[in-house]
Amino acid sequence: MRLIFRQVRQFGKMASEAKRAKLTAEERDSVLSPLKSAGWVMVDGRDAIYKEFMFKNFNQAFGFMTRVALLAEKMDHHPEWFNVYNKVQITLSTHDVSGLSDKDVKLANFIEKAAQVQ
Repeated sequence: MRLIFRQVRQFGKMASEAKRAKLTAEERDSVLSPLKSAGWVMVDGRDAIYKEFMFKNFNQAFGFMTRVALLAEKMDHHPEWFNVYNKVQITLSTHDVSGLSDKDVKLANFIEKAAQVQ
């Protein structure tokens, strides 16, 4: 548990330093490739990424969402998400820039780490 809180502080510091600009074509190729390999997909009709996570039960799903929420609040960057029982669906996009930004990438990378803790 301490590891998660340390990661929240570390990612929060990095995220607060993140720029608020839409990702360039070059940035997209380099930073989205690992996320796509991890199962994130581009959302049809908008500049956003999406992934669905499955957990053993509701408690694990809710614990995961709580960890993500702690960082999201610290970053002032909140995911669009939906939860039913053990399933969590997450869409990330930065409304301020009408598309994907470095904040989405940083949050998605943290989400991947938080999901592995389960």
